[in-house]
Amino acid sequence: QVQLVESGGGLVQAGGSLRLSCAASTSIFGFNVMGWYRQAPGKQRELVATISGVTSYADSVKGRFTISRDNAKNTVYLQMNNLRPEDTAVYYCNAKDWRATDYWGQGTQVTVSS
Repeated sequence: QVQLVESGGGLVQAGGSLRLSCAASTSIFGFNVMGWYRQAPGKQRELVATISGVTSYADSVKGRFTISRDNAKNTVYLQMNNLRPEDTAVYYCNAKDWRATDYWGQGTQVTVSS
């Protein structure tokens, strides 16, 4: 049973930074793609960033967020800089294995005050 555990969320003022972590219970080499999604109240879950051999970002976070991975720690990170109130959401870690099976973390709340 694969488990993904997020941490690092919290309350921050606009312009501040947070770093989210997603620790996997198994080697992340077994995943084809890992990424971060977010869901704001009343909105659909949206893709924020992914990492495989390359990284990709939603237009709304380009230049402000950076996704990275530490294979030795089986952990994926999301460094979020210059946060805006519209970044407020629950952030979820996602992993897709080579059979396209999705795994999700429980989510971590990020709140950005203006």
